[in-house]
Amino acid sequence: MRKALLAGLLIVGAVASTGCIVPMYSALPDVRARQLIFVSEGFRHIPNIWERIWGLDMPDLATPYRTHGGVI
Repeated sequence: MRKALLAGLLIVGAVASTGCIVPMYSALPDVRARQLIFVSEGFRHIPNIWERIWGLDMPDLATPYRTHGGVI
């Protein structure tokens, strides 16, 4: 009985937090825009993190200038 009750509470909590029953964002357009900007602020940094992980923000080692290669 206790497991069924806890499972039911977990399901209700999960459904309510995803916005299925209770809307996640406000119905007012101004408030909803502010909420969406606040939520998406963390997603703005994902491309920079991706470039840093793959080393795309590093300078390229292959220079376009011809080098001598010997002792000058």
